[in-house]
Amino acid sequence: MKPAFPYSLLKAFGDAPNVPAFEYGSRVIKRGDILDLVARYTGGLRASQVDLGPGNSIAIYIGVTPDAFAVQIAAHVLGLRVIGVKPGIATAQLPAIVGDAKLLIVDETTRSEIESPPPITPEVVELESLLGDASTIATQGRLEDTALVLFTSGTTGEPKGVECTYAALTASWAWQRSAWDADTELMAARYDRFILFGTLASTVMFEHLGLCLTSGGTAIIPTTPLPLLKFPHVLSDLRISAALFTVPRLYHVLELLKSDASSFDLSHLRSIVVSGSPLPAQKLRAAIETLGDVVFNGYGMSETGLVCLLSAAHIKEQPGAINAVGRPFTGVQIQIRNDSGDVLPLNETGHVWVRTLGAFRGYTNEESASVLDSGGWIWTRDLGSLGNQGFLYLTGRSRDIVIINANVYYIVAIENALSSHPDVDAAYVVSIPDDNTGEAAAAFITVKKDRPYLDDLRALVREKVSPAAVPLVITVIDSVPIAPSGKPDKQALIGLIPR
Repeated sequence: MKPAFPYSLLKAFGDAPNVPAFEYGSRVIKRGDILDLVARYTGGLRASQVDLGPGNSIAIYIGVTPDAFAVQIAAHVLGLRVIGVKPGIATAQLPAIVGDAKLLIVDETTRSEIESPPPITPEVVELESLLGDASTIATQGRLEDTALVLFTSGTTGEPKGVECTYAALTASWAWQRSAWDADTELMAARYDRFILFGTLASTVMFEHLGLCLTSGGTAIIPTTPLPLLKFPHVLSDLRISAALFTVPRLYHVLELLKSDASSFDLSHLRSIVVSGSPLPAQKLRAAIETLGDVVFNGYGMSETGLVCLLSAAHIKEQPGAINAVGRPFTGVQIQIRNDSGDVLPLNETGHVWVRTLGAFRGYTNEESASVLDSGGWIWTRDLGSLGNQGFLYLTGRSRDIVIINANVYYIVAIENALSSHPDVDAAYVVSIPDDNTGEAAAAFITVKKDRPYLDDLRALVREKVSPAAVPLVITVIDSVPIAPSGKPDKQALIGLIPR
């Protein structure tokens, strides 16, 4: 039986202690330095006033730094259940997210953010106070225990925790080089300088960080916070070789390069994985024409990690693949099933189901039986087909969501927030394309008597769902159009939006 995560990472660092693991401003932090930090944070966690042992929960609410990574790895060394909290989360949701944690680790920035919300139960400690005496690094994780909980939007508007076990992280391709095939090795070779920004509490960011560190690359952390980070400037300034982009960030970069390409040296760039929301074929083609074969389209979800990857080489080999989301990535299996659960043959459209060793095992506060079967297969709630060449083609969604800046928000949660206003009779929300965020919510309301202030409605969505989920437009209508099925005709509603 393999030792539990993060054993393979620690061994790789120990085998090459002088190789840079992170660059953070002018600091170069070698792998041996990270091991020292992990040992000290392990000691600090052991010495904390809270009794911590395998299976106990702690929450981490800090920015992206080498120390942030080291304290999370230290927590995994102790076999703890780590709850990752994304920066910018609605403060009203924080108590529910960290409620079962014994400890909440913050930094100077996030401490100020938790002073105003409702009271939280765990003890709050600042990261720097946990640097203790070095402790032996011996992994204690139990494979059956939850290792990591990352939150995404739930159907009710309350955050939904995606739980990943130590067994899943131990088997995940991102942290196990022995599981890589030739394609993964070729991909990893592009990650010698991977830009790490935003948050570690993201399945996709944590996974690609694993690809970088496991392959011997260096994670480059900009000192400028994300809202002020300029693309593609930072790619040029820091000589970045690999980056993750949302669809809106890709659009922004393409626009800048169209007018001012000579100002940016992108000769070091070897990989841009675009993910988080659908990437239209014409935009993908334009990106490849502008940036070359460094552009990849990635498809995945918090519950599965990376599912498919589409490269420029795939499109050259099979031109029709530009309409696909790629072929299954390392260790991923895909089935297309009908409504009865029967597996469909190639080229037939149905529900997309995925199985991978690194997948989640359930939700913290929502049932998972409808999306996770007894064989470990996960229903993505997307519709699609598998072609003869192994490419996955998506044709639609079987869930009502809007994907804003790569984050999923359930439309029913936004509708419920709007409908909670006493003057709103009914609310209807649709997803529309948006160049700034990939997709955006557009809302339509019918009123009881008095017309509500639209700012009050926006405040309700901001508080009950997320600031990012606030509708781009809110339109008052006399009545909702009805489709032949008898349900609200949301396509007709989209037609009401001014162009």
